[in-house]
Amino acid sequence: MSNRLIAVTGATGHLGQLTISAMLEHGVPPQEIVALVRDPAKAEALTAQGVQVRQADYTQPQTLDAALKGVSHLLLISSSDFNDRVGQHRNVVDAAARAGVKLLAYTSLLRADTSAMILAGDHKATEELIRASGLPFVFLRNGWYLENYTPAQAAQLGVIAGSAGEGRVSAAARADYAAAAATVLSQPGHENAVYELGGDQAFTLAELAAEVQAQTGRPVSYQDMPQQAYAEMLRGVGLPAALADVLADSDAHLAQGELYTDRHDLSRLISRPTTTLAESVRAALA
Repeated sequence: MSNRLIAVTGATGHLGQLTISAMLEHGVPPQEIVALVRDPAKAEALTAQGVQVRQADYTQPQTLDAALKGVSHLLLISSSDFNDRVGQHRNVVDAAARAGVKLLAYTSLLRADTSAMILAGDHKATEELIRASGLPFVFLRNGWYLENYTPAQAAQLGVIAGSAGEGRVSAAARADYAAAAATVLSQPGHENAVYELGGDQAFTLAELAAEVQAQTGRPVSYQDMPQQAYAEMLRGVGLPAALADVLADSDAHLAQGELYTDRHDLSRLISRPTTTLAESVRAALA
């Protein structure tokens, strides 16, 4: 009888659901998996698979002690609520320490400790919190998701806009990152590891445009813009100002190589090549 209990925060989100699916595929019994969700009513599909569902909210510390009772391994998926993300993460880390969690895995950002991207700040601070807690940890420093790009929209508009210049991005599919998380949660030997995760084949946004054009037969080009002009364009199509600034900043740092890695940590963790750009575009267009 195993005394392992693996909990996943944000379990009804895209990455959380895929991580649980990957663990089940790895042969982790559903009764050893705990789905931590803000609204258990939205997790009926997980309950139907035999996974335990517990209510947990990063912003409500009083929910976290009960949620983590008996948990040995925890995946903290970084909050998508940008209002005091570090404070939210601190609530989970503190509860994990009280619960005696034996391994805390955290979805961070590629080179979070040295990156100048706006997005990196909260991740660096959270990594420091986790190290200070004394808990055994794994930092899953996820690069860009292939799903961040929208080939169907690009084909419709005939253009991909950005501020990435000729920078190469080591993007990978969300399912690849989920498979890596499932590996470190369900297999031994990852304590205090830091993994820089990205796709095997990096590409430029011009190459992305060319791939969309090749698969759709429609003319698609990459339009490079100054960072501020790109941010203004994003605001013009309805994005909140803060998000527009973050996306434009991310592209500017992509241009400087901050979303590129040649370490292949991801393909090693998942024991297969990462999803290719062509496969991702094909799936998105299907």
